Amino acid sequence: MANYTAADVKKLRELTGAGMMDCKKALDEADGSVDKAVEALRIKGQKGVAKREGRSAENGAVVSLISDDKTSGVLLELKCETDFVAKGEKFQTVANTLAAHVAATSPADLEALLASEIEAGKTVQAYVDEANANLGEKIVLDRFAQFTGGYVAAYMHRTMPDLPPQVGVLVQLDKENAEVAKDVAQHIAAFAPKYLSRDEVPAETVENERRVAEATSREEGKPEAALPKIVEGRVNGFFKDVVVVEQAFAKDNKKSVQKVLDEAGVSLTRFARIKVGI
Repeated sequence: MANYTAADVKKLRELTGAGMMDCKKALDEADGSVDKAVEALRIKGQKGVAKREGRSAENGAVVSLISDDKTSGVLLELKCETDFVAKGEKFQTVANTLAAHVAATSPADLEALLASEIEAGKTVQAYVDEANANLGEKIVLDRFAQFTGGYVAAYMHRTMPDLPPQVGVLVQLDKENAEVAKDVAQHIAAFAPKYLSRDEVPAETVENERRVAEATSREEGKPEAALPKIVEGRVNGFFKDVVVVEQAFAKDNKKSVQKVLDEAGVSLTRFARIKVGI
């Protein structure tokens, strides 16, 4: 079996717009070489590969779909090349159709989603490839989130009034509270936390921050005896930057997000934030 990574598959998809399965097969045949795989796809006549090669899909839209009972929701990013296509009705219809399909089928991951059947005899990958052809641009589906259980809400942010949402946030609370869900989702959209709690931060990330904090403190000439306390303070500052419940709340920076949740008697159990192209 050829030696290549998921990142190679993603790169080949972005370069050519070809389907995930086609990219994997091409990489297998090219012994893991992305350049040779591009050539192989072109030789096999993959639709639009030559035209799309090297083009970048960094525009697009984030769409959401929340169930009527607010117990489940989907967040999905669909990318394209230009904002002209992104704000078009056809592109947004494709994005919303894909979100509805995720809601109905609950795929385990992106590969399962792309391989699933969205219409009789047509996979999601084929549906996206068809959008490539119909819209005349590279169309890329490579991110989605789905929550089920608890109370689920979404916040969608437009960076420009004439464009579809470019930032989307999905939150899940342990019990219903529409106001807090909206406030926390807006906070997440603005401050882009990476983790829900300290427990989610990888140990190697924390250790790296600790090493940097200690090296910085020594470089600044801090007293040796004071180093442990200084380092711990800086690591705690890192947590306050990246952990959502420890961040200062957007609407009242005298309170943490955790304090806001505690006052409302609810817990944030999960969140997802997607920004187009990032």
